[in-house]
Amino acid sequence: MIASALDLIGDKWSLLIIRDMLLFKKKTFKEFVASEENMATNLLSSRLKMLESINVISKRKLTQNKKENIYLLTERGVALAPIILELVLWSDKYVRDFNPQMNPHKTNMDKTMIIENTQATYVQFADQFMA
Repeated sequence: MIASALDLIGDKWSLLIIRDMLLFKKKTFKEFVASEENMATNLLSSRLKMLESINVISKRKLTQNKKENIYLLTERGVALAPIILELVLWSDKYVRDFNPQMNPHKTNMDKTMIIENTQATYVQFADQFMA
């Protein structure tokens, strides 16, 4: 089961796209390209298509700008919040030695509350683009 899930969403770039959507509310190609990880545009395009094909994200047009696509997490994508949070916590604890410039994370908060709040906040954000 783990191998099958990792085949779909386990690569670095897919997880970073999901992180950016969930935590930083990124929704456009331009916003993803501007991420500090500097993902190549062809790689970004292929990951967005793949995530859409497995129903982790959806693509739609903005009502006020029919030329620009926006990407939103689906219910399946929002359900990845616990995995993203666990990676954040693990990195904060074990990777900081290798990358001291990492943003600090508040580790004294209840994980369940953080996950539920992150999911609810994202759903509320995404709802404004649903037509």
